[in-house]
Amino acid sequence: MKPTVRLAAAIVVERDDGQVLLVERNPKLRFFGGFVAFPGGVVGAREAASDESEALRRCAIRELFEETGILLGGSHVSADQRRELRRTLLEAEQKGEPTDAFDRLELGEDPTLEPLCRILTPPFAPVRFDTQFFRVRLPAGESLEIVPGELIGGGFQEPKAALARWVRGELRLVPPVLILLELLERAGTARFPEAATAVADAFSQGVLPPVRFSPGVVLASLKTPTLPPAVTTNTYIVGNERIYVVDPATPDEDEQDRLFTLIEGMQDAGRTLAGVLLTHHHPDHVGAVVALTRDFEVPVFAHAETFARLPVALDKNERFERITIEDGHSFALGAAPDGTEGWQLQATHTPGHARGHLVFHENRYGATIVGDMISTVSTIVIDPPEGHMATYWQSLRKLLELPLTTLYPAHGPPALGGRRVVEQYLAHRKEREEKLLAAIGRGIGSEQELLPVVYDDVTLPAILPLAARSLAAGIEKLIEDGRIEVAGGRYVART
Repeated sequence: MKPTVRLAAAIVVERDDGQVLLVERNPKLRFFGGFVAFPGGVVGAREAASDESEALRRCAIRELFEETGILLGGSHVSADQRRELRRTLLEAEQKGEPTDAFDRLELGEDPTLEPLCRILTPPFAPVRFDTQFFRVRLPAGESLEIVPGELIGGGFQEPKAALARWVRGELRLVPPVLILLELLERAGTARFPEAATAVADAFSQGVLPPVRFSPGVVLASLKTPTLPPAVTTNTYIVGNERIYVVDPATPDEDEQDRLFTLIEGMQDAGRTLAGVLLTHHHPDHVGAVVALTRDFEVPVFAHAETFARLPVALDKNERFERITIEDGHSFALGAAPDGTEGWQLQATHTPGHARGHLVFHENRYGATIVGDMISTVSTIVIDPPEGHMATYWQSLRKLLELPLTTLYPAHGPPALGGRRVVEQYLAHRKEREEKLLAAIGRGIGSEQELLPVVYDDVTLPAILPLAARSLAAGIEKLIEDGRIEVAGGRYVART
């Protein structure tokens, strides 16, 4: 399924003292809830009717005003007019109803709204944002006023201070905002536009952006022959001084080149590649293992059950070293990005989706790479006999024993509030099981009859065969639990 691309605009607002405006998004928001970003948003339907560059400019000015009360070119607008206009815009936003109130406002000549760069969200998310970033100096007389709603806070910060807070795990920055703040700090105010343009151009030409949702974890979303609705698998590079590649997934040589270039850049920056880690053996997780171990001469670490099932011939690489790891194995990462010593990455055995499945949890920021235990774009397929539903439930509960913060899935964007996400997954599985049990109780007794009833929310034909395998796993669990049995060739509730 092809991700949806939405046109968006954001503004880097700078003060004369070099501080920039950062706003905190409400944790309840679907996209980047709980993260800190620049003011901005999606181009509205009325704006989209304009020329694209004008639509982006109008969107940026409107979003800045809605979110912060700062009105570019609005020095002639009275305080009463501002309050009424903003109230109208915020109410329309909450109701999801378009309004022409901002279009009818006659703005004076705004301060120089400088186009900075354009960045497209990588394909790990079902909705991608094609965002035009602008830059503007805070006009004299304008001040910040956050109305709680889409935002819950905000203020001006020095880029260096914001980045230090991020490294300490105190601030969650939207990935492109992190990249731009680093560029601003490194290049300085005068060279910032040139640096931002160069980096964005490189991304548009295929260079992998260093997508980071927490320190020490880089996400590389690459095309793989995976199961729908996903079209990519996330490869992760974990560490700072010593780095490990988790699930080098893509079999595509061009995609592999992009990944290897990213790794080489990290090596050039002084990092040491110490090995490859596998969550499990499925083909959409191991496509680059042979090429990576050959080119970088590093060992592969995985569970014994994973090595027994690998679909690729690793033994063709004479330098390949296969190291079996078990539940609780720890990898020393050196000092964490904030200098904390004793930084470790620990493996936890979580079978159920695959018998050798491992997740990897780092002990400084609580980031957990969960492989195919959880997806943020769909549910996980449990496919017997390799997959086993009761074991999968046990592994989900085992995840709750870890001090979770951000979950990094193989498919979909990372998710904050790891414990909440795992609990939602358990609740969903429980609800599906009760739905299956109720259907059998009503006399629906064959898998063919049960599928459209129990999985009535599955509408894509390509996904129905996958749902059928999870249905079989759910039936197997109910039989093992002694809640149903086979009688006369049909599934019936046990009395």
